[in-house]
Amino acid sequence: MLSHLLQRHQPFQPVVLYNPLQDKLLPMDFTAANTALTPEILDDVRLFSDYVSEELAHHHCRFGVGGYAEHRTIYARSAHFDTGEEPRRLHLGIDIWGEAGTPVFAPLNGEIHSFRFNDQHGDYGATIILRHHLEGFTFHTLYGHLSLADLKDLQDGQKVVAGQQIAQFGNVEENGHWPPHLHFQLIIDMEGLQGDYPGVCQYSKREKYLSNCPDPDLILQMITPSSYPHV
Repeated sequence: MLSHLLQRHQPFQPVVLYNPLQDKLLPMDFTAANTALTPEILDDVRLFSDYVSEELAHHHCRFGVGGYAEHRTIYARSAHFDTGEEPRRLHLGIDIWGEAGTPVFAPLNGEIHSFRFNDQHGDYGATIILRHHLEGFTFHTLYGHLSLADLKDLQDGQKVVAGQQIAQFGNVEENGHWPPHLHFQLIIDMEGLQGDYPGVCQYSKREKYLSNCPDPDLILQMITPSSYPHV
């Protein structure tokens, strides 16, 4: 239902500012197929950050983008994703890779559902979750790996308008120790959670989580063939 609802209301305000007619986007692969991502790189956030920056510069791209429903090997870098016999590896959002300090905007009207500094290695770091209502349907958008300063003076229930800047990409020390990027995720049912919701799930639970977390590109409109005309 949410997918059809969002399709009817497109386009939304951009979550990050880029001109699809001028700015190139680099599709980035963080699965086992990307053999350039060695364990040495993944184990050192400075090397990992350099890898992302160099890839963007090499392709003359402002942002790297991708990752929804991607089965990723990169989560082996953090014990945060090890849950018993089956670790979490299936990514539930879209990542937008870019420079720390990149502004983040609300794509549609809403309110602050919750926020938190999820300060574990590999976690979201500074996180904001918005609640939205469309045609009587309630859903949420999650913004992870933000600047810690973005959480200052926030209040649950605080109104947010479409196009309003709500945050910026955080640096390594405040974003869960990742190269600077935004994790953007759609969530229908928050399941009672506050300031956090899994952005990565066990592969065996993919049907449940992908159903509750539809493709974020329904809002972003960034993952299309026309997004990469010259890469």
